[in-house]
Amino acid sequence: MLKNLINRVQNVTETKPDQVPEQQSKPDPDIIKLIKNYPRESNPEKLFQTLFLRIKKIIDHNDYYEFKKRFSGTMRELSRRHGLQSSLNLIKRIEVAMGLRKPCLAIYDHCLHFIGGGQKYGMTMAFALQHFFDVTIVADKPVTHENIRDWYDLDLSHCSIRIIPIPFYEKLGTTHLDPVYVTKKIKNPFHLISLESAKYDFFINNSMLEMVYPLANVSVMMVHFPERRPSYYFYSHAYTAIMYNSKYTASWIEKKWKFSPHKHIYPPVDMMVYDGSSSKKNIILSVARFEEGGTKKQLEMIKSFIRLTRTFPETASQWKLILVGGSNPGNPYLSAVKDLIKQSAGDQIELKVNISAEALKSLYRDAKIFWHLCGLGQNDPAKVEHFGMTICEAMQNSIVPVVFDGGGQREIIEHRVNGFRVNSTFQLIQYTHELMEDPDKLNEMGKAAREKSKQYDKARFIIEVKEFFNELYRNHLGQTEA
Repeated sequence: MLKNLINRVQNVTETKPDQVPEQQSKPDPDIIKLIKNYPRESNPEKLFQTLFLRIKKIIDHNDYYEFKKRFSGTMRELSRRHGLQSSLNLIKRIEVAMGLRKPCLAIYDHCLHFIGGGQKYGMTMAFALQHFFDVTIVADKPVTHENIRDWYDLDLSHCSIRIIPIPFYEKLGTTHLDPVYVTKKIKNPFHLISLESAKYDFFINNSMLEMVYPLANVSVMMVHFPERRPSYYFYSHAYTAIMYNSKYTASWIEKKWKFSPHKHIYPPVDMMVYDGSSSKKNIILSVARFEEGGTKKQLEMIKSFIRLTRTFPETASQWKLILVGGSNPGNPYLSAVKDLIKQSAGDQIELKVNISAEALKSLYRDAKIFWHLCGLGQNDPAKVEHFGMTICEAMQNSIVPVVFDGGGQREIIEHRVNGFRVNSTFQLIQYTHELMEDPDKLNEMGKAAREKSKQYDKARFIIEVKEFFNELYRNHLGQTEA
């Protein structure tokens, strides 16, 4: 009996308004009154939730023909006053509520073709949700399941991938889809992604791209940092919820966007490969993207290491600096890094670009000290490390971090307990030499770093993501408990 009713309701949801006989499309007077009295300029989510609950009650207490008559008329009136998308979203909500299909979810990232911590955050969300939702990963440049597996050691075989090129950037011939190229005189090039979001029940904007207006029933913007102030094509306020990665990020959302974000989930850190059974090597490791603007400060680290070896030759001559990171082709900053390494006239500095997760794990297993200077000499808060996933990855492997004293790094590093925070390259050299000279301190702080990193592991992240989206799902369907 229930199966027959579900099939009939599905037939109704697939029927176009002009195919419904006029005598069967009389709307429910109470619902029409509710639609007409709701202010057009107000956020319609409260209206849609109320309509959804009313229609659920009609389904539960009426036969198929009575439901069809009321439902069809309601859809027509809702479309007339609030647009066709509102009716489509209501239909999608009913389909999911009645078990006609799994809820579908899209995760969009315009930087997915680059290796990065923010992208790992989004893909780990996909990993956590892929068995409950029909998940589609949306990108603008070619990315494959194999890329994601190699870069982040994640199996997303239950997710589909959809590539939507943005013509504006294709004409520019740029690999990086930087929103700074878009002015108010240009038609919003990310309108294509807004239209794509309308196809899903849930939409996650993982790249904090405020130019994407969400059309899904439930929308979440993952903010790694609020880089742009409210301006043209700015739609952060239109999302159901704003997630954020650190308290530092949250403070700047409030300062720049003038509202409080909704959900804090620290990034997933899943790089524990060192079990203490093997001996580590005299390696200083840095893992950070080679940004074209040089915000990760690899050049400063190379110069600091050269000074370190010249100032303390007896100690530092036994050590090596290895710089690891992702980069797009033709990166002028990476070229400058390569040139400086050649000029250093030694084999103590190594460069590894776009390496696999397995290769990176090997370096985490061997290294003793971790350098990260993002934020040094910066006045722009967007160019200070927002959290520091690679710092936590290092800490998971008993590597002692020596990092810039600012941004989200202050939430991770307790100075002289599980690492050092520095304000200059002089301090970077000073504290690094202190660790080189005292193996016991290096070992003790490495253990403290490993213990602190447990707060940021992947298992914890997956649990928190599932709980948050389960809450959003229950609210979406008007359920008050699991």
